[in-house]
Amino acid sequence: MLNNLSIIGRLVADPELKKVGETSVVNFTIACDRDYADKDGKRSADFIDVQAWRKTAEFIAQYFAKGSLIALTGSVQTRNWEDQEGHKRKSVFVNATSVNFCGKKEDTKKETSEANAEEDDPF
Repeated sequence: MLNNLSIIGRLVADPELKKVGETSVVNFTIACDRDYADKDGKRSADFIDVQAWRKTAEFIAQYFAKGSLIALTGSVQTRNWEDQEGHKRKSVFVNATSVNFCGKKEDTKKETSEANAEEDDPF
């Protein structure tokens, strides 16, 4: 069986790195345009939840921000859970195993201007 996908989209918010014990994890959502337009010529987007672990999570948190274009590969996963009222729920998300930059260099997150300003200060 095969569960592998590739997606390119833009982050809808800044990713936040969290720790589960000693392990890094990041959750974020990307917007992916659909290939077709409606009768008025407008294109809609799908919003896809993504999760990444360990070094991949740390890489995403360091270099990507809201609006960044990202290419990722991973697998679709589901999680069954129960809400506070006892209703059974299911979540579907992508577990990202590999990510890459897309677009222009200026689209990447934290430009090093702040870090460079501190390093350039001779005092």
